[in-house]
Amino acid sequence: MKRIKQFTKTFLVLVFLTSCKISNNSENPIINSEGDINKNKNSEKEKIEIKFSCGEDGIAEYLDDGWIILKEDSQEKICTWKSFPATKDCDMEKDKGCKLTKPDKIGEEKTYLLEK
Repeated sequence: MKRIKQFTKTFLVLVFLTSCKISNNSENPIINSEGDINKNKNSEKEKIEIKFSCGEDGIAEYLDDGWIILKEDSQEKICTWKSFPATKDCDMEKDKGCKLTKPDKIGEEKTYLLEK
């Protein structure tokens, strides 16, 4: 008899727990149509950032591929360095401490933000 009462109590508890309905979140509905998914894919555009420096310029290749320039920025950059001895009797190969370097050629670095 005790087993039947215990089984009944357990059964009732399980019925009450499983009968609770899970609330649906109506703010975020699930979209099942493929048309809506395709629209979202098309709205996401690709963006890349490329840099060209010291006389290089390959932006025409990107423009021919259909990329659009969103932002263009340029700044001065040192392209090459020149080494020279600090004194007349300095041997740059043996004594690295007397080797001085200074900018040789200064160019321009261009940064492009592109969108396709």
